[in-house]
Amino acid sequence: MDETLNPKGRQAASKLRVRLTPALLLTHTDSLSPSSQTFPARQPATLPAAAPPYAAAAPCAAAAPCAAAAPCAAAPPCAAAPPAPASRSIRAPPSSTGTTSPRLVSSLRWCSSRRTAGFPPMAPAAKKKPLKPRKAPKNPQKTQFFTPKDDSSAESEEETLQQQQEHELDGGDDSDSGSASEFSSDGDDPLVDDFLQGSDDEERAREKEDAEAEMQLNIKEESDEFRLPTKEELEEEALRPPDLPNLQRRIKEIVRVLSNFKALRQDGSTRKDYVEQLKNDICSYYGYNEFLIGVLVEMFPVVELMELIEAFEKPRPICLRTNTLKTRRRDLADVLINRGVNLDPLSKWSKVGLVVYDSQVPIGATPEYMAGFYMLQSASSFLPVMALAPQEKERIVDMAAAPGGKTTYIAALMKNTGIIFANEMKVPRLKSLTANLHRMGVSNTVVCNYDGRELPKVMGLNAVDRVLLDAPCSGTGVISKDESVKTSKSVEDIQKCAHLQKELVLAAIDMVDANSKSGGYIVYSTCSIMVAENEAVIDYALKKRDVKLVPCGLDFGRPGFVRFREQRFHPSLEKTRRFYPHVHNMDGFFVAKLKKMSNSKAGVKPSETSEKEEEATELVKEKDKPSNGVKENGKQSSESESKKKKKRKFPSKPSNDVKANGTESSEPESKKWKKRKFPSKEEISNAREEKRRTLRENKKKGGKQKS
Repeated sequence: MDETLNPKGRQAASKLRVRLTPALLLTHTDSLSPSSQTFPARQPATLPAAAPPYAAAAPCAAAAPCAAAAPCAAAPPCAAAPPAPASRSIRAPPSSTGTTSPRLVSSLRWCSSRRTAGFPPMAPAAKKKPLKPRKAPKNPQKTQFFTPKDDSSAESEEETLQQQQEHELDGGDDSDSGSASEFSSDGDDPLVDDFLQGSDDEERAREKEDAEAEMQLNIKEESDEFRLPTKEELEEEALRPPDLPNLQRRIKEIVRVLSNFKALRQDGSTRKDYVEQLKNDICSYYGYNEFLIGVLVEMFPVVELMELIEAFEKPRPICLRTNTLKTRRRDLADVLINRGVNLDPLSKWSKVGLVVYDSQVPIGATPEYMAGFYMLQSASSFLPVMALAPQEKERIVDMAAAPGGKTTYIAALMKNTGIIFANEMKVPRLKSLTANLHRMGVSNTVVCNYDGRELPKVMGLNAVDRVLLDAPCSGTGVISKDESVKTSKSVEDIQKCAHLQKELVLAAIDMVDANSKSGGYIVYSTCSIMVAENEAVIDYALKKRDVKLVPCGLDFGRPGFVRFREQRFHPSLEKTRRFYPHVHNMDGFFVAKLKKMSNSKAGVKPSETSEKEEEATELVKEKDKPSNGVKENGKQSSESESKKKKKRKFPSKPSNDVKANGTESSEPESKKWKKRKFPSKEEISNAREEKRRTLRENKKKGGKQKS
C-alpha cells in the first residue's frame, strides 16, 4: 500500500500486540506497509469454510511454520510490502495440549490494528485489484475434508497426523484432540449418509414395490370370499364399543353375498346365518330394534332393504300446497322467488304442489303464509285427497282431520261448497285445526270432537257421500321425521294399531250411503308400511262389508301385496298403492279406495254368497245328493235317507237369527240348524269331480255309438 501514516498512528500500531490461544483460528492477511508492525501468532491446522478472503491477499492454505517468523509461503505478499523483519515477531504461548513447537501466523491486517486503535479506516489503493474469492464448492459437506492440493496443505495434513499420533502415545485425554475431532465420524457424519444414500433409496423402492405387489395379490385372492365372524369374534365385539367402519363393511359384504348366494356363499353357512348376521349388524349400525328389522327383511330384498334404510336416514324435501281459494300456483311461485326462495313445481301429478330446495327467509313465517296462500304439507299427504276426488256440494267426513292439511285441500277442491265434517279425537290438536281452517279461508267445515268409532251413531248410518280415513298408525313410513320409531315399536303396538284401524274402517263404511248419486267412496290411508296395518285391514273390510276396491286414480306407486308370507289376501288388493321413500322420494304411505256396493251389514257379501250357493245346489242336483247330508256329529247319513228327503234351495242371503235387541229368536234348534247348514268344501269338490267323470263317460259313449 502506498498510503503512509501520521506519527500518532505509527505509535499506536507499534504498541498494539495480540496474544493468541491455540484454539483461535486466524487467517493470512494483507501485507502491511514498511512502516507498519507485524504481529505473528499461532494458526490451527485447518481453515473454516466460511473464512472471508481479504482484499490484499488470499487466505492461508496451510499452517506450516514459516522460517524466521516470515509471512506464510502460501500467501504471497503484496508487491509494495516487503516481508516483516524477523526481529519484530513474537512467539505464541505454548498450547494447552502440551506441544512446545510454536507456529507463526501471518500478520494481522493493518486496517484491523487501526480499527482497534480507534483510527478511521484507510481508503483502498487506486490501482490495486483485490483477488477474487474462491467459489464455494457444490457439496458443502465435502469441503470440510477436501482441501486444495498444494504443498502447504500436504505439509499441514502430515503435521496434523503426527500430532494425533503423539497425543495417542502420550495418553492424552479426549479434550486434546480438538482439531482432529472434525475428522472423526460419530454417526453424525454427513459423508457417510452421502455414500449410503443411493443404496438406501433403492432398497426402499424395492420394498415398496414388493409390498404393493403382495397387497394386490391378497386383494385378488380375497375379493370374492367373505367369511362370517365366529362366535368368539362376536363375543369379543360385544365387549368392545361398536366398530362402525367394520360393521358397514360387513353389511356391504353380506348384501353382496346374498345377492349372488349360490356363487359367493361360504361353505357350511346357510342363508339364514347370513340374514341373522345382517339383522344384528343393521340393528347395531342404524339403531333399529330386532322386531322392526325382522319385518323389513321379510318385506324387501336385501339390496332394496339397504336402499330403504339409507333413505330413512335422509330428510324428505319440503313441499308447499297452493291454496287455490286465494291464489294460483304461478303467482305464488313468483312472489316467493322474489323473496329469495328457490323452488320448483312438485311433479306432473300435482297441479298445486311446490318443492322448496332452499330459502333465505323462514318458509313458515312469510306474509304469504300468514295470509293463507299456501300450506306446508308433505307430498304424501296430497295422495289421499287426490284419491278421494271430492265433488262440489257433497257431504264429506274427515275422521282424523288435525292439523288440517287434508281438510283444507278438500275444501279447496270443493270450492267452499257442500259441507265437511272435520273430526278430531284429541282436544289439544283442535287448536291447530281451527287455526289453519281460518287462515286458509275455509268456510264450509264443521269441527267436531268425537271418537271415530262412535261417529256412525252421531252422524247416522248411510248419511254422507264420501269419507276420508287417514288412520292413526305406527308411523313406520316417516322414520326420517321421527327416529324414535326405530326402537319404540313392537308387535303389541302394531296389533293395537291394526285393531283400532279395523274398527275405524268399518265405522267409515257404515257412514257412507251406497245409493249416493255422486259418491259412496271411502279412502283409507296410513303413513305406515306394515302389512298388518294396510292390506290386512282392507282385506278384513272386504270380508265384513259389501264393498269392493276400485282404482285410486294415481298413475304411480307400487301395487299392494296380494300374498305376504303365509297370508293370502283378496286379488283386488292389487288396486291399492304403496309409496316408498327410496323409490318416490316421499314418506312411506299406503292408499286404498273402496266403493260401497250396498248398505247391508252382512258378514259376507251377498253377491259372493249367492254364487257359491247356486253352484253348490246345481252340483247336488246333478248327482242327486242331499245338500244337508251331514248330521250334527259330522257323519254322513245313509243313501236311502238322503233320497227320501227333499232337495231344497239355499236362500240368497244368510239368515240372521239375532234380533235387534241382541236376544236369540224362539225358533227350535232344528230349524235354526237347517238354515245355517251349508255344504262343506270337500263335498263341493267331490261333486265337481264326479260331474267331470260323468261328462267324460258320456262323451266316450257318444263317440262309440257314432262309430
